[in-house]
Amino acid sequence: MKAKRTMLQWPVLRQLQGDDPLGRGAAAHSDKTTAEFTARVEGAKVVGSICPFCAVGCAQRVYVKDGKVVQIEGDPASPVSRGRLCPKGAASLQLTTGSNREKKVKYRRPHGTEWEDLSLDDAMDMIADRVIATRRQFWEDDVDGARVNRTMGIASLGGATLDNEENYLMKKLYTAMGAIQIENQARI
Repeated sequence: MKAKRTMLQWPVLRQLQGDDPLGRGAAAHSDKTTAEFTARVEGAKVVGSICPFCAVGCAQRVYVKDGKVVQIEGDPASPVSRGRLCPKGAASLQLTTGSNREKKVKYRRPHGTEWEDLSLDDAMDMIADRVIATRRQFWEDDVDGARVNRTMGIASLGGATLDNEENYLMKKLYTAMGAIQIENQARI
């Protein structure tokens, strides 16, 4: 009897003999992984979020315990992803807890070989100064007698992690600065 019980623990047998023939639910879980998951998320607050990796917008459930993210999984209530995440989305916990995540502004001076920490205020001031200087340097009022009011010195390439609202705001910002080279690579 014990041998039979052990064999039924195998995921393939659970999948074939249970109510989960595609192996997307209970057949994919073992008692051990269920216990580990339960221990990790017990007492955690669940917060809804969206995966940041592409423009699909898969919904995520983020488990927060003692002020730290302890688990991220797909949200089954999502009509977009129905609780599933791609490999990048499933690994998004590393964005918040990964040891390689930078938590300070880094700057390498021209011809420098080392990165140095900057305060956020200093970094924002540097960026603003450079944007203003570039806009002044490359500003065109007219070309061949036609009024253009543009700068060719500033361009924007948005990424797939930006949602529609962020892309809209970026387009407005760069257009207001006079940039005309505004593109987004989020074409899936």
